[in-house]
Amino acid sequence: MLTIFEAFNITHLIILSSVLMALTILRFTLRKLLAKRFDKNPSRLITNWVILYLFILFLLSYYGEKYWMVSSFISFGSIHVTMNIIIIAFLIISLAYHLSRFITELFMPTIYQRYHLDQGIQFTFNRIFHYIIMIIAVMMSISIVGINLGALTVFASVAGVGIGFGLQNVASNFISGIILLFERPIKIGDRIIVDDIIGDVEQINMRATVIRSVNNEHIIVPNSYFLEEHVINRSFQNPIMRLTVPIGVSYQANPEQVRDLLLRVAQEEVEENEAVLLEPEPFVNFVGFGDSSLDFELFIWVNDSRELLRAKTNLNFKIHRLLTEHDIEIPFPQRDLHLRSIDQTITQAFNNHANDKS
Repeated sequence: MLTIFEAFNITHLIILSSVLMALTILRFTLRKLLAKRFDKNPSRLITNWVILYLFILFLLSYYGEKYWMVSSFISFGSIHVTMNIIIIAFLIISLAYHLSRFITELFMPTIYQRYHLDQGIQFTFNRIFHYIIMIIAVMMSISIVGINLGALTVFASVAGVGIGFGLQNVASNFISGIILLFERPIKIGDRIIVDDIIGDVEQINMRATVIRSVNNEHIIVPNSYFLEEHVINRSFQNPIMRLTVPIGVSYQANPEQVRDLLLRVAQEEVEENEAVLLEPEPFVNFVGFGDSSLDFELFIWVNDSRELLRAKTNLNFKIHRLLTEHDIEIPFPQRDLHLRSIDQTITQAFNNHANDKS
């Protein structure tokens, strides 16, 4: 005859095994259904988290009143932390995090496309929504643990002292990140220049901004940098930029002919590259008379800063081709050296050396 303890263990073991088997079958079925709508990795993550949440709900409903769930193992004054409270707090925060990601990645893009919002505004709304959801989840978790929200004023004062002594940079970067999201001097997708490094803004996080350079290098820049230092934003408000291509020709060249050829180069590039504009119209600037050349500058306008390098390269190829076809020389720096006087001993030594060789 089984004792009550043995019967208790066997009963719970059977129930737990049945639940795990049911969750396994549900996991397989749910993954098959989600795979038709989402990619492989997202469907796998969604399925795993749904099964985990269902298992946590089973633990709370079936074992919620058990001694090992409600007994306190950590105490802070009148606050008693139990396994039940930890599981509930984890469930709330984790569920809020994944709910935020699920909404911002699956539902919000539809709204953004409907109202034609740019990528920077989309990122700002996603971040604000995520912060609000997580703050609410953390406050709910704190209340469940039993901490009075009014007591957080003491924590805030202590945190203020900590910020004053050692967390100035963290607080400054966090506040700067919020300012960047609202004021938007830079936004996601902008082409910027930081310390002579050209790159695109990929993320604006709580502490730092991630920039991907044109060499595909990721640069982590503290948020406060963008409010305190000089930053060039090529995409701010108006994306149209002027591209300057310098060129020097020999003094024997006809300046009017050079001007016409450069404008012809600009016209060819407009026809081949949609980013190059005819309005404002291209312009040739006769800079002046250099030491070895007549100096010109070709000004054209580009509506995408990412096309500057390609457009400049194409223009240089075309300029070299046309100048070569019309026999217009591109000179290199030359210097004439005139020796006005030389020490006689040096001249005599040079002559003696030349006679010895002969």
